[in-house]
Amino acid sequence: MPKAITTSHLLHVKNMVCPQCIRVVTEDLTALGLRLGRVELGRVEIKMTGKELPDLGPIRTTLRAAGFELLEDARNQLVERMKTLLVELVHYTPADGPPQKISDYLVQHLERDYHYLSHLFSVEEGLTIEKFVIRQKVERAKELLSYGELNASQIAQELGYSSLAHFSNQFRQVTGLTPTNYQKLGPVNNARRSLDALL
Repeated sequence: MPKAITTSHLLHVKNMVCPQCIRVVTEDLTALGLRLGRVELGRVEIKMTGKELPDLGPIRTTLRAAGFELLEDARNQLVERMKTLLVELVHYTPADGPPQKISDYLVQHLERDYHYLSHLFSVEEGLTIEKFVIRQKVERAKELLSYGELNASQIAQELGYSSLAHFSNQFRQVTGLTPTNYQKLGPVNNARRSLDALL
């Protein structure tokens, strides 16, 4: 008896922006009886026997019930992939290496011209890649400030800012507060937004 050929199908998932999201999506899709391969921020590999695609209806419904969205349009998939890569860079990449230029980072991972990526992102999202990155950095800074383990200068360095003044200026533009004033508000401050609310 010939051995069944295993193929894979890649799903692109919107709002899948944190390790907990990966866990939820993995559990929910496994509960549908799907065999999963690699699951990472924004993407899920479905393992299949043969060439028949999985029924997307139940997948779509299950993901929507958990606050996610199945992306089927290629342009939306590319924009979501850019957002996921930027979230990974800001929130989950150690800052101990040399700072990475955003344009080079996206071109390296997506193998597309940066001008095209930048234009597509702006058209689809209504803001520039730079502004999206600033929002992500400010949210990461809020998180680090709330821990109380690092001061504003250390956080500026952690997030790759050239100076404390540059970091403080961007933080104030987004929040209306200086990093120090934000930190003084303490744990009662509810100004942090979840990552999926930023996407």
